[in-house]
Amino acid sequence: MFIFAAGLIFNPEARAQEFTTEKTNISDEELQVVTQTRQQKVKEDKMIKNGSVVSFEYTISDENGKLIESSRGKEPVTYTHGQQQIIPGLEKKLSGMEINEEKNVRLPPEEAFGSIDPKGFQEVPKDNIPAEDLKVGTTIQVRGRQGEDLDLRVHEIKKETVVLDLNHPLAGKTLNFGVKVLDIQPGESE
Repeated sequence: MFIFAAGLIFNPEARAQEFTTEKTNISDEELQVVTQTRQQKVKEDKMIKNGSVVSFEYTISDENGKLIESSRGKEPVTYTHGQQQIIPGLEKKLSGMEINEEKNVRLPPEEAFGSIDPKGFQEVPKDNIPAEDLKVGTTIQVRGRQGEDLDLRVHEIKKETVVLDLNHPLAGKTLNFGVKVLDIQPGESE
């Protein structure tokens, strides 16, 4: 029987005979290497690497263990690994993890939300702030130039002005992350 495919004539019986006459004696060592290589490849396919689409849940606590935020029991965070969609230190620590793996990660400010930028404070007239928000530590939500929502904190209240802190609320803090990888899917660049 002949099969015509893509302009070629293919004889399956002749091809099968070719394979049976080839060397089929594989040593135990060669078989073990092939098996280990395949197992490693399967394991790598289930690990987080650049391009992987990853879903995970997390908790964040400060350096004293006080809970700041948690996604456990809520919608997981999903991101593409290597695309700088999450903080750099956490992305680096997630690399190589597998589904259902859990890890506790301690990140200094430089690897998390950065140090406090002294230029990230802005003084505005007191009249620009609603009276109910005139309290140190209050978070005020404003609309940014590109239409994004920004959270600003009242840092200091002076006689005529208010000093607003534009830094990320977690800037300057060492943070502990408890993460659990829920899913890993191959990305387009893999």
